[in-house]
Amino acid sequence: MSQFTLLGRRRFAPFFWTQALGAFNDSAFRNAMVMLAAVQMGLPDREVSLYTNLAPALFILPYFLFSATAGQLAEKFEKTRIIRYVKLFEIAAMALAAWGFHTHNLPLLLGVLFMMGVHSTVFGPIKYAILPQALKPTELVGGNGMVEMGTQLAILIGMVAGNSLMLLAGIGPWAAAAATLTVAAVGYACSRAIPPAPATAPHLVFNPNPVTETVRVLGITRADRAVFNAVLGISWFWFFGTMLTAQLPLFARHNLGGDGSVLTLVLTLFSLGTGVGSLLCERMSGKRVEIGLVPLGAFGLTAFGVDLYLARPGTAAQMGLHWQAFLAAAGSWRIVLDLTLIGVFAGFYVVPLFAFVQARTPRDRLSRVIAGNNILNALFIVVASVAGLALSRAGLGSAQIFLVAALLNVLVAVYIFTLVPEFLMRFITWVLVNTLYRVRVDGMRHLPEEGPALLVCNHVSFMDPLLLMANLRRPARFVMYYRIFNIPLLKFVFRTAKAIPIAGQKEDPAVLAAAYEAIDAALADGEVVCIFPEGGLTRDGAIATFRPGVEKILARRPVPVVPMALRGLWGSVWSRRDSAMGRSRLPRRFRARVELVVDVPILPEQATASALEMRVRELRGDLA
Repeated sequence: MSQFTLLGRRRFAPFFWTQALGAFNDSAFRNAMVMLAAVQMGLPDREVSLYTNLAPALFILPYFLFSATAGQLAEKFEKTRIIRYVKLFEIAAMALAAWGFHTHNLPLLLGVLFMMGVHSTVFGPIKYAILPQALKPTELVGGNGMVEMGTQLAILIGMVAGNSLMLLAGIGPWAAAAATLTVAAVGYACSRAIPPAPATAPHLVFNPNPVTETVRVLGITRADRAVFNAVLGISWFWFFGTMLTAQLPLFARHNLGGDGSVLTLVLTLFSLGTGVGSLLCERMSGKRVEIGLVPLGAFGLTAFGVDLYLARPGTAAQMGLHWQAFLAAAGSWRIVLDLTLIGVFAGFYVVPLFAFVQARTPRDRLSRVIAGNNILNALFIVVASVAGLALSRAGLGSAQIFLVAALLNVLVAVYIFTLVPEFLMRFITWVLVNTLYRVRVDGMRHLPEEGPALLVCNHVSFMDPLLLMANLRRPARFVMYYRIFNIPLLKFVFRTAKAIPIAGQKEDPAVLAAAYEAIDAALADGEVVCIFPEGGLTRDGAIATFRPGVEKILARRPVPVVPMALRGLWGSVWSRRDSAMGRSRLPRRFRARVELVVDVPILPEQATASALEMRVRELRGDLA
């Protein structure tokens, strides 16, 4: 099922249009206000510069002041009701904006801009916390991709609309006022159709002090290292994006030699690219939260950011080009490709991070973690603005600042992936599995969404743990033969995934005892553990007798057992079919079509080794 089908579901569509219309109004109002000052009122460049630099600061200030409070509200109260209050607040703000446009009252419009910042601050924690409540786990990546795509396009269309409406001769202010007020009203009407989203922490004690609550929210955000580093990754995305978009007007004018239409083209390419990348995440991740796409996104941001600098490092030979003349000029399509692909890889980078935060954070803390994310995002945006200004004052041009941002991206990515090797490990796993196999998964809905579980599966190839790791929607601790665990190329992946090495009683009793202790500790912590009860790879394609170790595990820690079966792996890369037939060449079935079948959980008291073996045989069927 395509992610676009979500637009036909009441649990998603009204929310999608509500948030998209809000993003449109933010963008349309800000751009209309700037055009009012610069064109309609004809203010001097110095005053226009004051307003254009003050506007972003006023919009982002509420994120520092009220994000922590907004996170509390989203946890303690029903979310849909808050959304409707927020949209009514937006209507009031746009009514004030209409009067400000009519009277050319810029101080009033700056006040409205602050109000729109409050609107976005309160809506932010709800925006991402409501998705896990409304969507199935397999829809989470697609839903986030749709929201990111909708936001990018809404901002782009709002920018064009705000500029164009304010420039209408004689009626510009009225047209801009009517449009933003109408959109706010339509947004409220859409919010009326959003289904209820119950409070996730109704007994939360509300803290009215924004300072102490901000400290507490940031502490909650830092509690899970992987989540916190995902938040840092999202904040870095805003830093990178702020540095890029802040330089685009000058880059379009000086390096590309374009007029205003070229700037619109450049912003359109970046926005469309981000939307396309966001939508592609679902297909590339197989509808799972696949953080392996994050390193791929980071690589693309750097590669095409550097190439953008190399494509046009100096001043253009011609000035004042219309967008059509720009596209006809030599070398322009390389720049078009760079800008578009920077957007595409930005989507690969940020969508999985948001989905990861949503999937990994407990529901009763998610809104506050999103609030902490918004605070850090705002901080990184401010730092990016200051850094961009400092680099400009130091004499660097727009293209050179792109190069600095792209190279900084390498350092930040290495830092984050070093702190949380899971990101890089998932990337390696994703590349290996999608290079070697074409995988079909059936029955993943049977995997418990939370709590401990023991997974049992047949063992066909050395790649089985990686294949399962890439397709299970929950992190799993794999119990594997210690010689496989120590394979040089894959040892980093297995160690990072916290795999548990095991040996036979006669080989190494100490390793065996340590394995049982580690399995029990993982299950006690509510983790998922996966074992291969055959005790080794199949040598003839058939399923061997399951060993009694599974019963020892369950006797000590009774947990649900989920039978699984791998189909079609016999004869694929790194199975033993060729060696069993006396051949020494590489297996022939590269890019093999394989299947993973997941069955309903079995109660621990019914999960004997023989019963599990029989069930796995039935699941696998004749397709070895």
